[in-house]
This record gives sequence, C-alpha cells and structure tokens, in this order.
Amino acid sequence: MIELFQAYGWAFFCYLVLVGFLGFRLLKDEKIMMLGRMAQTIQAGQTPMKALLSSFKNMAAGVLLIIPGVVTDAIAVILLLIPSVKTPNTGKHQTHNASTHAANDDVIEGEFTRED
Repeated sequence: MIELFQAYGWAFFCYLVLVGFLGFRLLKDEKIMMLGRMAQTIQAGQTPMKALLSSFKNMAAGVLLIIPGVVTDAIAVILLLIPSVKTPNTGKHQTHNASTHAANDDVIEGEFTRED
C-alpha cells in the first residue's frame, strides 16, 4: 500500500476512504434489509437459510471493503457479484402464482387502489 500511495498519491488515499465508506454503508443497509428478506422468506413458506446466506455474503463483502487494501476490495467485489444461493424446495406443496415469488429479493409486494 505504501508503494501504491507513493505512485498515485492522494488519489489512492481518496480511493481507500471512498471504498471504506461504501463498505460501511453496505453493512448498515444490509443490517436493515436482512430482516425484510427473512420475513419475506418465512412468509413464502421457505426456510430462512437463503436470506441468511445472502446477508452473510453481503456483510462479509462490506467488512472486506472496510479493510484497507486492493486485494480485499477485489475479493469483496467478487463476493458481491456471486448470485444468491437458491435453496431447493423442502418437499412442501407450494402454489406457483405471481404473488408468491418476487422477481427480486429486494421487492416488497403490496396492494394499492387508484383514485382518480
């Protein structure tokens, strides 16, 4: 890191501060989103292991981003690019309509009425 700082100067220091801040934000946001994912998974009748593994992966990436270094940042990016683990059905009969499965884990489904 000393050689990188000598080669790039303050730009490298700004990079480390920015990446550390992004790692902190990722940890903070993931802590909030984990509860929503767990509730959504339980409501869908599945085990919460999928939500836990996805949250653990994102939290590990956040910690790696906070640790200064280019190698830890590269590992964190690889962790973030890995898709979430899909858990197989546990043998329970589940209905497969549009309201039971969201296209994205971050989507919270609801109902609305349009008043003109």
